[in-house]
Amino acid sequence: MKVAYQDLSRWNKQELADIEAVISRVLRRGRFILGEELSAFEKEFAAYTGKEYAVGVGSGTDAITLALIASGIIPGDEVITSSLTAYPTITGIERAGGVPVVIDCEGDTGLIDPAKIVAAVTERTKAIVPVHLWGNACEMDKIQVIARQNGLVLIEDCAQAVGAEYFGEKAGYWSDCAAYSFYPSKNLGALGDGGAIATNSIEMFQKVKQLRNYGQKEREINAIPGINSRLDEIQAAVLRIKLQYLSEKLEKRKIVAERYTRGLPNEILISLTQNSKSGYHVFPVIINERNGLKEYLGSKGVDVLVHYPEAVYAQPGFQGRKYGTCENAEYIAARELSLPINEFMQEEEQEFVISLLKGWLKP
Repeated sequence: MKVAYQDLSRWNKQELADIEAVISRVLRRGRFILGEELSAFEKEFAAYTGKEYAVGVGSGTDAITLALIASGIIPGDEVITSSLTAYPTITGIERAGGVPVVIDCEGDTGLIDPAKIVAAVTERTKAIVPVHLWGNACEMDKIQVIARQNGLVLIEDCAQAVGAEYFGEKAGYWSDCAAYSFYPSKNLGALGDGGAIATNSIEMFQKVKQLRNYGQKEREINAIPGINSRLDEIQAAVLRIKLQYLSEKLEKRKIVAERYTRGLPNEILISLTQNSKSGYHVFPVIINERNGLKEYLGSKGVDVLVHYPEAVYAQPGFQGRKYGTCENAEYIAARELSLPINEFMQEEEQEFVISLLKGWLKP
């Protein structure tokens, strides 16, 4: 049996028909940048996140960069984040001129450890960027208190967090602003790159709108330095449709995750933060012989991924600073394996994966 990690060619037939219709609508209208589809999506996505405003941008990485710049980050400012994350988190900080300072994650959840943030704060620290990894929510109440006590900007990296909640609030609620990715494999994925920033601040909203469009305050008047990072009309139209189907998609992913949880040994599962709800963007397990299992599953037709093979500071391009030891990040990075999960996964496909994994784990 062949089991893809995620088959993006599988579609809800009605959703596909709706997407084809809106693409045709955009083509007939003939406006492809900064039009009514984007304006409508920004309002609808803001409502979904619980924030007052949203700004569509070119990617999740751009969302982190522009959120930091709009927050007043200047070159040399330190930004604390997790040592276990996708490298684009670091890229976003560096492009804003910030110096990423990475700290260890918690050993049971793999999420940034709030207890380690305080010790990493220096007079140069200006922001915290917690990452809701794998679709699982960080302990944002604790992190929010730390940010306020130290006068730090708080920006949630929600690239993997659509569908995640903490104390009943959606990921992104707890911060000054939140950065989202609409990469095709995300729970809310476009048909290409895309991202957004959500905030309750009208000043942040207006600043990011300028920054994403060359710094223009009005046409041909470039008031501040900016970049080209605009979510285009076709992607916005597609995302408006996908947002309508999101609740159904998340519920199906939850069912798949619950089957894994029931069928697999508890000791290989990542824990969720207390009082949280996962969006199940990724279903990670921790395996001592990760590479051997990955090769074995591949030989049986099961496609699996690794998120991520090493802590970010081990990457050759890393130009930031590691604070203290990051033993938990290194331990998880050496053992994490991501099992296939998507809303179209059939029960027999999943049982096949579970049986292979349990067979491998038998002494």
